[in-house]
Amino acid sequence: MQQPTKKKNSTILIVCAIAALLLALIAYCSFKEPVTDKEMIELVEKYNENCPLTIQEGIRLDNVTLPKDKVVQYNLTLLNVEKETAEIEVIKRNIEESLLSTVKANPGLKAFRDNDFTLIYNYDDKKENYLFQITITPSQYK
Repeated sequence: MQQPTKKKNSTILIVCAIAALLLALIAYCSFKEPVTDKEMIELVEKYNENCPLTIQEGIRLDNVTLPKDKVVQYNLTLLNVEKETAEIEVIKRNIEESLLSTVKANPGLKAFRDNDFTLIYNYDDKKENYLFQITITPSQYK
C-alpha cells in the first residue's frame, strides 16, 4: 500500500517544483526588459570609462545606464547646487530648454536618436541628494 502513496507524493513534489520554476521564470521575464543592442551597450560602456566627467562648468556626468530597452539614462550632479537653497523648478526649466536643443544637435547622441531611444537625465545636488529628472522622448527630438 505504501508504494502508490510514495509514488503519488513524488509526482506531486515534481509537479510543484516545475510549477514554481515556471512561475519564477515568468516573473523574471515580465519585470526585466533586456537591452539587446550590442552597439548601444558598448557605447554606454565607453561613456562610463570616462566617468565621472565634468561636461561643463558645474555639471558632472557620473555614469550612464541602459535601464530597459530603448532607454538610456544619464546620472548627473550639479556641483554648485544644494537642494535646501536651490530654486529647483527654475533650474530644471533652464536645463530642460537647453537639453532639448543639445539632444537634437549633438553628434555624440546620434546613435541614440537614430534608434529612437528615450533619454532620461537624473540630476543630484552636490551632496548627492536627488533634485529632478528630465525625460526626452523620440517625438520631442525628431
